[in-house]
Amino acid sequence: MPQHMEQPEAAPPTTRPSPPSPHQAVLDEVGPRLKRLRARRGLSLAALSATTGISKSTLSRLESGQRRPSLELLLPLATAYAVPLDDLVGAPEVGDPRVRLSPRPLPHGGTFVPLTKTPGPLQAYKLLIPHRGTEPDLRSHEGYEWLYVLDGRLRLVLGEHDLVLGPGEVAEWDTKVPHWFSSADGRPVEVLSLFGRQGERMHVRAKPKG
Repeated sequence: MPQHMEQPEAAPPTTRPSPPSPHQAVLDEVGPRLKRLRARRGLSLAALSATTGISKSTLSRLESGQRRPSLELLLPLATAYAVPLDDLVGAPEVGDPRVRLSPRPLPHGGTFVPLTKTPGPLQAYKLLIPHRGTEPDLRSHEGYEWLYVLDGRLRLVLGEHDLVLGPGEVAEWDTKVPHWFSSADGRPVEVLSLFGRQGERMHVRAKPKG
């Protein structure tokens, strides 16, 4: 009698892994970017939590990649860091990059954003200044500076003077006078700076009498 050959079992269809989302790499980088930004600002998780209202555990999981970034979380962080939302998520630049205002690190902690697009004797900057400790490290250099506090409390040590400035207050000085400034209460302070490298000052035109 003819023997029946046993048919081999059909191999199960192979499933190919779905290609990664084109946005996944961007999302994966958000956590490390947030951690680097917090380190540059000299902020602890506790201080950032107090500023944003986001719990320390959520901030920690967000930075480690265990929590997916959402608009609900990123908006208060962008406000706290005073940077565009695009900078937090690493969105590609569009348009002419020469007009993009990019934050840069300050030599002794904090960040600054150049606001003047053309060279000249006076330059304007927006500064975000962290808490730099309680012991002033006075420095002097060529120039003249004018500071206006936008938000927060600024401690300014200028020669023999030790001042605390709040929003709407202004200070100006010859930067050859030893000086130092820091956040006065541990929270980042936002200021507007006009600086003349060679000692140039603003030209103020008074309102004519009526």
